[in-house]
Amino acid sequence: MRTLLLAFALAPVLLMAQTPPKTTLKPANGADLIKWLTIEEAQTQAKAAPKPLMVDVYTSWCGPCKILDANTFHDPRLAEYVNKNFYPVKFNAESGSPVTFKGQKLENPEFNPGQVGGRNGTHQLTHMIANVQGRIAYPTVVDLDSELNVLAPVQGYMTPIQM
Repeated sequence: MRTLLLAFALAPVLLMAQTPPKTTLKPANGADLIKWLTIEEAQTQAKAAPKPLMVDVYTSWCGPCKILDANTFHDPRLAEYVNKNFYPVKFNAESGSPVTFKGQKLENPEFNPGQVGGRNGTHQLTHMIANVQGRIAYPTVVDLDSELNVLAPVQGYMTPIQM
């Protein structure tokens, strides 16, 4: 009985330890510090001047995605590093817009235009680049080399230092 009471008493503390910080570094004007590109723009630029891509795979309903954007991607030092060393891409994992990746047209066949803002099928590009051992999770930050090969999809919230 005592073990059960202790588990219930510690549960909120353990859950809070796993929750990302609520502070925000996003500038008051809401401007992005990272110069985000579309996947097509990044591919074109990588072909002209080879550099790896960093893709933020997010959804509109994902809380940790919003915190990653507000805290991590708005850290001035991280933004400077990303802009200098990568072609950064922000990609909505449940978008209804088709994209071309490695010459292949990819889309979200389950996209429902009447369901924007909630869960809405998974884009084929998401399956192609953000899959980790058969699992899709949000957010996922994917590093691609300049040849568009997936190097490392990392799922979950990360602080600027972890990134």
